[in-house]
Amino acid sequence: MTAAERRRPRADATRNREQLLAVATRMFAAAETEPSMRAIANEAGVGIATLYRHFPTRESLVDAVYQDQVSRLTAGTCELLAELDPPAALRRWMDLFGAWIATKNGMLNTLLAMIESGEIAHAHTRTELLGAIDDLLEAGRTSGQLRTDVSAEDIAAALIGIFTVANSPQHEAMATRLLNLLMDGLRPCTCGQPTAAECGSARKLDQ
Repeated sequence: MTAAERRRPRADATRNREQLLAVATRMFAAAETEPSMRAIANEAGVGIATLYRHFPTRESLVDAVYQDQVSRLTAGTCELLAELDPPAALRRWMDLFGAWIATKNGMLNTLLAMIESGEIAHAHTRTELLGAIDDLLEAGRTSGQLRTDVSAEDIAAALIGIFTVANSPQHEAMATRLLNLLMDGLRPCTCGQPTAAECGSARKLDQ
């Protein structure tokens, strides 16, 4: 066996890690309080020793889930734009953002402690997410399918507001409706009426 082969993770080990990550993500999203490590291992169908072999601490598991979700939100924009037109890609990204927010439900205390200690760079994550939103908006601006007077910060603030109000599975229908309304507001006006931003600018000029 070569040195490279010895360093390469075994296929079953890779599958176990991916299974644990998927199960932990699902359980964190559904839980009102943080599930135990043993509960996550049981749900994944592996022993607690296997869980700790991949994630020696709760913090390492939370970090892995958090980073995996952020990666899906940032690196995934190119894939979304390759498959969908910009408005549809942005709408799908909003759903992914909502799933990321929901995942925090069951790991909030650990996550906040890690942010406080500097183990997770929250400011860097915010910059990455705003960059992903801006990539989607820019594609829509270029195609003429999304308004040009909306910023990534506007979208982020709107999404946080929506998922703060509709932050549980029983509010899924409300979240969907609010996200669809947000998307309606992001499309260029074709009726000849000025946008809210244009009205605001006009009022400033009149003062």
